[in-house]
Amino acid sequence: MSKILKINGLEKTYTSGSRQLTVLKNVSFEVEKGQTFSIVGPSGSGKTTLLGLCAGLDQPNAGTVELCGHDLNQLNEDERAQLRNKEVGFIFQNFQLLPTLTALENVSVPLELQGDATAVSRASELLEKVGLGDRVNHYPSQLSGGEQQRVALARAFSNRPSILFADEPTGNLDEETGEKVIKLLLDLNKDAGTTLVIISHDLDLAARTQQILRLKGGQVLTNEPTTAI
Repeated sequence: MSKILKINGLEKTYTSGSRQLTVLKNVSFEVEKGQTFSIVGPSGSGKTTLLGLCAGLDQPNAGTVELCGHDLNQLNEDERAQLRNKEVGFIFQNFQLLPTLTALENVSVPLELQGDATAVSRASELLEKVGLGDRVNHYPSQLSGGEQQRVALARAFSNRPSILFADEPTGNLDEETGEKVIKLLLDLNKDAGTTLVIISHDLDLAARTQQILRLKGGQVLTNEPTTAI
């Protein structure tokens, strides 16, 4: 299998007054194409910062990120944005749906902006897959938290991403709803053959992926395969 994400010697620091705060220190790992991979750790361990660097949303102070064969250090901001638009999908804890758009529009508009003539039919198909075929014309305020996250799942898979980053995808959901969303996420991912990287503090969720990277204090504690198939 080829490597879709390569992280080498990654470091990130922030300046707070006269102090330097080190968030990540010498982080290195690789993710295989098509793999399900989780990054776990307590609050403040650097998980979300690491996700931002992996996706090119931020730049490291040292080290390299190679995403889909591209060294992000060699790309400017517009080029990184183009790479994300073409290759990357995102799922966030707080759904990030546009409140003035219907479920169908939230899923189809990103495709329409890419000039995809099949945007509406593709969006309808995905919303049907996530069990919202009868809710396509509802606005986010008319949907439950679980339904909103299912819209977000449909949107994340809409552009057929090579790699999908999910940041605490069940963080705002109750246990029962969260379980349904995770099963749906893993099923959709298996069907699409997408590489999935999940950021979470939930070890039960992490155990359902093929590899677990554990962070503590901004450093890699362990990086081990699981028994998940």
